[in-house]
Amino acid sequence: MGSISEIPKTQRVAMSDTPETGAKIIEHPVVQPENLKPGEALVRLAYSGVCHSDTQLLGLCFTLNDPKVVGHEGAGEIVAINDPLSKLKVGDKVGIKFIADTCNQCEFCLDGHDMLCAHMKWSGRHVDGTFQQYAVSYTSQLTPIPEGLDLAHAAPILCAGVTTYKAVKEMGCKAGDWVALPGAGGGLGCLALQYAKYMGYRTIAVDTGADKKALCETLGADAWVDFKQTDDIVKAIKAATTDGLGPQGAVITSPRPEAYETAMQYIRPTGTVVAVGLPHGGAKIHCDVRDTVMLKKKLKGSNVGNRKEAIEALQIVASGKVTCPIEIRPFDQLNQTLDDLKAGKISGRVVLDLHK
Repeated sequence: MGSISEIPKTQRVAMSDTPETGAKIIEHPVVQPENLKPGEALVRLAYSGVCHSDTQLLGLCFTLNDPKVVGHEGAGEIVAINDPLSKLKVGDKVGIKFIADTCNQCEFCLDGHDMLCAHMKWSGRHVDGTFQQYAVSYTSQLTPIPEGLDLAHAAPILCAGVTTYKAVKEMGCKAGDWVALPGAGGGLGCLALQYAKYMGYRTIAVDTGADKKALCETLGADAWVDFKQTDDIVKAIKAATTDGLGPQGAVITSPRPEAYETAMQYIRPTGTVVAVGLPHGGAKIHCDVRDTVMLKKKLKGSNVGNRKEAIEALQIVASGKVTCPIEIRPFDQLNQTLDDLKAGKISGRVVLDLHK
């Protein structure tokens, strides 16, 4: 077992508390190296991204009366490890993802569909997550962070990045195709936009507001549609494509249920709509069956990517081809950040400095 000396006995963590107070930052014990189980590592987290789904996970913990340290976009350094078979070692920079553990043996794990494993554990739900300064993680799901990549910029890639990278791949488009990206100015959407550009697609950013328009244009969007300033969103998105037939693909990172229904209308024949954003309280997608069948339109769900895709997503960022627009806030501003996310006030991604 390897470890770094002077690991503290206590730390600051954000535990799920009550619906009224959100997450409560408290002093909490740090698991010591001698108490790590086989296959575990202790990671000193420097930063954690804040994800829209954290608001839902907090609610789930409240409902189940099962307090947990929430968060699932952590970046830091291994300070202790109990796994002689792992290539990872003390001092390595690593990331902690939404998927904390899987069986690695079932059909889905073997096919690279880690997120479908019946024994999967979530960071922030089944095990304590990344809103803490020292986190225990299963070594099999730790993601190496490329040399030279800033940890603050790496953190959001552990969920937002790998999720959007996977979703953009799921469209099955080819270079030069048009793709629509509802929610393009948000934390997921701004990354989906860049991964789409990286793959050679022509992009239609769909969102609202001058700030988000400016962000999308800075990130290279080929066209912009403000859904609040457009009387006919379907017509506007189709018109943005060269031939007016609509985009070949769409990745819906917006949590608005109507974003799905309009996508099935503006997607061109044989096109694919990829569902990512989760509406609060759930939603049903209503689409014309005849239109879907006769025009061979497709609707696909996409969850987070697997371990290999997480590595790829980070490598693309490290190459400079994708940049995550971030705002770094102190740990104490977690609840304010969650409120801002729910209100749709954040462009790009917020990362918490866990030691400020």
